[in-house]
Order: sequence, then structure tokens, then C-alpha cells
Amino acid sequence: MDFTFTEEQRAAAEAARGVFGGVVPDAVPSPALTTGAVAEGFDRGLWSQLADADLLSLLLDEAYGGSGLDAIVLCLVLREAAKVLARVPLLEHSAAAAAVQAYGGAELTGRVLAPAGRGELVLTVATNGRTGHDPAELAVGARRDGPVWVLDGVQTAVPWAYDADLVVVPAHLDGTAAERTVLALVPREQDGVVLAEQVSTSGERLAEVRLTSVRIDPGGVIEADGAWEWLHALLVTGSCALALGLAERVLTMTAEYTGKREQFGYPIATFQAVAVQAADRYIDLRAMEATLWQAAWRIASGAPGALPAAGDVAVAKIWAAEGVRRVVQTAQHLHGGFGADTDYPLHRYHAWAKHLELALGPAAAYEERLGDLLAAHPLA
Repeated sequence: MDFTFTEEQRAAAEAARGVFGGVVPDAVPSPALTTGAVAEGFDRGLWSQLADADLLSLLLDEAYGGSGLDAIVLCLVLREAAKVLARVPLLEHSAAAAAVQAYGGAELTGRVLAPAGRGELVLTVATNGRTGHDPAELAVGARRDGPVWVLDGVQTAVPWAYDADLVVVPAHLDGTAAERTVLALVPREQDGVVLAEQVSTSGERLAEVRLTSVRIDPGGVIEADGAWEWLHALLVTGSCALALGLAERVLTMTAEYTGKREQFGYPIATFQAVAVQAADRYIDLRAMEATLWQAAWRIASGAPGALPAAGDVAVAKIWAAEGVRRVVQTAQHLHGGFGADTDYPLHRYHAWAKHLELALGPAAAYEERLGDLLAAHPLA
């Protein structure tokens, strides 16, 4: 089998490296972590550069000004973004736009996709439910009032909610023979929407989004079966790409430091105990990478739902969550006290890694999910 990336995929990754190459966030201590201040807004300048490089429309069809590419390309770009801790809603925005394209009606796609591809309309997704431990689709209820949809409920820890124009909210539809999940595109300024500030582990500004009798026109709701499952799988896989990029950067930093730091007249990288730990983390990276591309390929192969991706996504998330945690912990250990110095960027990567480890659910949740899948479909 040929595991090399296509020319288009390599070109997108190269374009991403060109844009993110001008970002130097890891050279400056985070105000949120050193002073307690909350980071305000995302990097609008970088967002404009991504739009100019056509990196916000990778998954969109040419009819909407996009490139018509797939989840693998998005993951390649996200991998580069994480290496510099890029403060942009690239994952949530791209995944939401892709879901609108795949499952939305003509009115919604015509209204949202072209400006989203140009970066003029910013999208995010509510994924953490009411508490962060319950399914997101159960935190908000949706009901009909004539042709209009009415939403009530709470979503916690919504990323970029203060900056997004539209928040994609999964909601369960009660009162039918079988409960269904719909996706509502809720304007941030809509009547009945209240945001309460929260702060992530990495110091970024999140929001608890409270919805009280929020009325959404039919054109702003996606009712297609499987839309939420597909969007959630893409978001989880994208978070694995972020974890991989971050971990690769951290391991590179560790290799550079241990190659220069001397003890007893020798670089500590030559010590067996250091070399073994670094080798173990390299194995983690390769496992994270292999499982990521398997999951991304499952999502990218054919129409949404053509191949079951749940098992591969769960495996990728387990490796990403456990792997990124082990990489940053080993890096802190091998850097010694220097790794905790807020004038050195490693502490920022550690904080972002913890956020990514738990984002969209910890490894244990996906181990349970994988067990349920195996129990439902035992191997022959």
C-alpha cells in the first residue's frame, strides 16, 4: 500500500508551514498563565493570512471558493498549527463548515459557506454538553413552534464563543418515536443567548452558552440523520492532529535541549536513562501518527457515513490523549527546573497538551466507547 501523501495534500501542508512560519507565539510567555489575565479574542491577523492562503476553505467545494479536499488535508494543516500554538478556531470553523456542506440545505449552504471560506463568517461548535461529562447532544432540547425551532439548554466550555458569528449547537428532539439530534446554527447575538465567561487550562477564553427559548428559522437547522456523529468524528480526529503537532514540537525542543545540556562533561542525551525515555516518546509519536491517519482516511473515504469510522476515531483519540500527556511530562522531566521557567515556552505547551488531552473526552471515555463497539460487533 502507498502511504505517501498526494501532491495536493503536500502543497496544503507546505502552504500551512509558510503561514505559521511567521508565528512566534512560543517565544513569548502567555499572559494568561503568568499574570492570570484571560486571552482576549483569537489572532485576527493570522486568520486573515489563513484566508488569503485558502486554508479556511480546504474542505469546501469549488462552488463556494474552496479546494474540495478532505479530512486528511485538514489534519495536515492542524498539525502545523499546533506546533506554534496558533490561536485561531481553525478546527471548529473548518469542521462546522464541512458539516454544513455535507448535510445542510441549499439555503443554509448558500448563506454560510462562501463567507466562511473567506474567513468573513466565523463558526464554532458546542461539544461539551452541560457539564463536560455528558453527551453534548443531550444538553439542549429542540422543539417546533410552527415552522420555527425553539432551543433551551446549556452548553459548557464552548471554544471561541465570544468571537464566533455562529455557534453550531447539537440538540435532541423529544416527543418522537425515536430521539434524534439536530444541528442548530445559533447567532451569537440572538435573543435568548447568554454567554458566561470560562477559562481553559491553556488560559484561553471559553464560554458557557445558555439558551432560553432561542428561536431559529428552519433554514438554520440541519435535520439530517448522522450529521452530528460525522461532525463529532471530524472534530475528534482534528484534535488528534493538534495533539500530534504539539507533541512533535515538544519532542524536538527536548532533543535540542538534552543535546546541549551537559552533565559530568557529556550531553545528557548520551545518558542511557535519557535516551530510553526519549525513544519511548518517539514510539508514542509514531503510534499517534499512524492512528490519526487511519481515522482521517476513514472519514475522507467516500460520502459521509460510507465507512464506519467510530472505532478508528476512538483508537486515534486514545493514543493522542495518552501520548501527548506522556510526551510533555517526559519533556518537563528531562528539562529539569528549566522546563517550569515561564520565560521558556515549554510550560505553555504543557498547558495546551492538558487541554487537548481532555478535549472532547479523555482516553478512558474512548476506551469505553471502543469496548462497546467491540461488544456490539465481536470479531469473527
